[in-house]
Amino acid sequence: MKEIFLEAENLIYSCENFNLEVSFSCQKNTMTSIVGPSGSGKSTILKLIAGLEKPAQFTKIILDKLDITNEKPAKRGIGMVFQKANLFNHMHVDDNVAYGLRCKGMNKKESRIMAAEFLKKFNLEGFEKRSPETLSGGEAQRVALARTLITKPKLILFDEPFSALDAPLRKKLASEIKQLQKEFGFTGIMVTHDIAEAKSLSDRIILIKSGKITWEGSAENFSEEMITSAL
Repeated sequence: MKEIFLEAENLIYSCENFNLEVSFSCQKNTMTSIVGPSGSGKSTILKLIAGLEKPAQFTKIILDKLDITNEKPAKRGIGMVFQKANLFNHMHVDDNVAYGLRCKGMNKKESRIMAAEFLKKFNLEGFEKRSPETLSGGEAQRVALARTLITKPKLILFDEPFSALDAPLRKKLASEIKQLQKEFGFTGIMVTHDIAEAKSLSDRIILIKSGKITWEGSAENFSEEMITSAL
């Protein structure tokens, strides 16, 4: 059995008429998908883990045996991929990918060399001096993935990263992420509305409604019927 890598204990958050209260854990080098209807709290969970939202007093978040509950986002060792690529339009592709390395102190030349190597892994060789504005949706998301993975984060959070893409491209990128997880060995949590996507990508699935977990278990035991019964 793989070791527990992330423990989210009493993940509590309140805002206007919405209350979130969940606890769960993730094993090392696995992918967990969080599914559920819009407004159920899926993205809020990711923001709390990343430190982008402040949780309630009794929340505890342990990552790789370290308490990161009150740690600043930049110090948590967490990468995040959003619905939109959120690339810096004033930077070329290689500088976008190298940005995290530069923030960690690596010089421009070395970071660009590393960025070029990563772009090859994402079938983006020759894109180094392209402007983000010239990229297709799929190309931009590949650049965003490269920018996240190059810093070797302990945990990667995916907030519906394929939702703006058409079905064939969604399937292709999902397959690539699965392969990249094998190659890099990262631990991931993905928020998605796509049940087939969750089952194909994940080791474990968490079903959530109105800020509460209504089902959790292995991806192979998850079915469409469980959504109906759990919701």
